[in-house]
Amino acid sequence: MRALVYDGELKLVPDYPLPIPSSGEALIRVLLAGICNTDLEITRGYMGYRGVLGHEFVGVVEQAPEPGWRGRRVVGEINCACGACPTCQRGDAPHCPHRTTLGIAGRDGAMAGYCALPVRNLHVVPDEVTDAQAVFVEPLAAALEILDRVHLRPTERAIVVGDGKLGLLVAQVLRLTGCSLQVVGRHADKLSILEGMGIDVCLERAVLLEVLADVVVDCTGSPGGFDLARRLVRPRGRLVLKSTFQGDNPVNLTGLVVDEVTLIGSRCGPFAPALRLLAQDLVRVDDLIEDRVPLDEGVAAFERAGRRGSLKVLVEP
Repeated sequence: MRALVYDGELKLVPDYPLPIPSSGEALIRVLLAGICNTDLEITRGYMGYRGVLGHEFVGVVEQAPEPGWRGRRVVGEINCACGACPTCQRGDAPHCPHRTTLGIAGRDGAMAGYCALPVRNLHVVPDEVTDAQAVFVEPLAAALEILDRVHLRPTERAIVVGDGKLGLLVAQVLRLTGCSLQVVGRHADKLSILEGMGIDVCLERAVLLEVLADVVVDCTGSPGGFDLARRLVRPRGRLVLKSTFQGDNPVNLTGLVVDEVTLIGSRCGPFAPALRLLAQDLVRVDDLIEDRVPLDEGVAAFERAGRRGSLKVLVEP
């Protein structure tokens, strides 16, 4: 099969081996995959990963241990846990120390003709959700994880820092709480997407540092974004980190101690509610798609996705 592979260099491999599902796993024919910031960071050295890229996808099950899965259109949770260790037994499978992660750690990803995942990781896509929309289930679930980690009251003020693909999804999710919400970013064209939904937006250069928030979410993917997010959170407020990137982030922890700021990491999230939000049209993702290209143009697609201000680029095997 053809596959988009990173082995120190990003390349299209025309004869990559088909995945061989392990016990309890399904073989999935990939219909569409999305390029996200984590994929870009991998090509810069993040996680030291080598293999097929891609973890945002929708596909059709071609082989599975249970016949009822065959032919179903699915998305899949990306963390593949052992199911037996103490972490898994306490219900924390996404943090299993023995896990592999689709297209990120120890497991080939979805930018190929096929991928393999445990059946327990799969979710059937409702008919109301298109293939292109289904690709957003994984990042939308990551946005929903914030509300699993933080109780955001409708009477509180929240700021999302970053107008990238994840930031645009996080803003739509937080809006559902009824909180006072503002999104701070650098790109007027991307902020206009949210502005058209009635969400308050502000260019970074015009942000008012004296107007602080109860909850600030850093979706910038950069050390500078963390610094701005820190300055926007009130004393005894909560600062949520969604950014993952290659390299170190020097942090002044003293200020967090003095202001008694709660620092919260947030990563992968629940797929089922993400699918419900898409099926009910409560989160809009079509405007976040910049282009859709064949896998043969995958290397060029990565270059495009890595440009400043780009939105979602989809790859079609």
